[in-house]
Amino acid sequence: MANDPISQFQISKIVPIEIGGLDLSFTNSSLFMVATAAAAAGFLFLTTSNRGLVPSRLQSVSEMSYEFVASMLRDGAGSQGMRFFPMVFSLFMFILVANLLGMFPYFFTVTSHIIVTFALSMLVIGTVVVYGFWKHGLHFLNLFVPSGVPGILMPLVVMIEVISFLSRPISLSVRLFANMLAGHITLKVFAGFVVSLGSLGALGIGGAVLPLIMTVALTALEFLVAFLQAYVFAVLTCMYLNDALHPGH
Repeated sequence: MANDPISQFQISKIVPIEIGGLDLSFTNSSLFMVATAAAAAGFLFLTTSNRGLVPSRLQSVSEMSYEFVASMLRDGAGSQGMRFFPMVFSLFMFILVANLLGMFPYFFTVTSHIIVTFALSMLVIGTVVVYGFWKHGLHFLNLFVPSGVPGILMPLVVMIEVISFLSRPISLSVRLFANMLAGHITLKVFAGFVVSLGSLGALGIGGAVLPLIMTVALTALEFLVAFLQAYVFAVLTCMYLNDALHPGH
């Protein structure tokens, strides 16, 4: 079981809680979601509580994170999109920190579970729908009616647009979940090769060199993927929010 690449994703109960037949237990996934939120909030608070005219290195990291997300939101949704900055910034920091925490040995990667990524995706799509109808009323439905399409093709195009919109939370959640799941499984497999070959003696240790190199390379790649997946999720969120702000094609 020590080298089982799937065991790292197993959810275990820490504080069993059952109310009305519903299992509301506090699990290792719950613990690391709390830890992720606390780590992200704590870092931002500590690095910005004593702001200086000449920023320290950690303050610079916080300010760069702020400007990075703000620039992304302006490019994707325009200046009006800044009203959604707290949500987009929170999502970016939560996913990034959760991905990075999952890189530590014996830690839990909450974004490797599709129920978590799907909940985040539904938050985004739910915000788009609610704000779109609140701001534009039924004109929000223009999102599904592209301009310049011949009338005879309109029913087909509208159906395609609706299916495309409904698939957004699925693609958004599966992309993050699948990348984190596959990366961690691959990393655990190569690390398992190192341990297994190393236990075979001198010949095995020699054969473990290549898996060890691959493990180190994959670890570096996974740190890059941890950032890229948070970035992609935030970029797509900005694009979807743009549809809520400007539903016309």
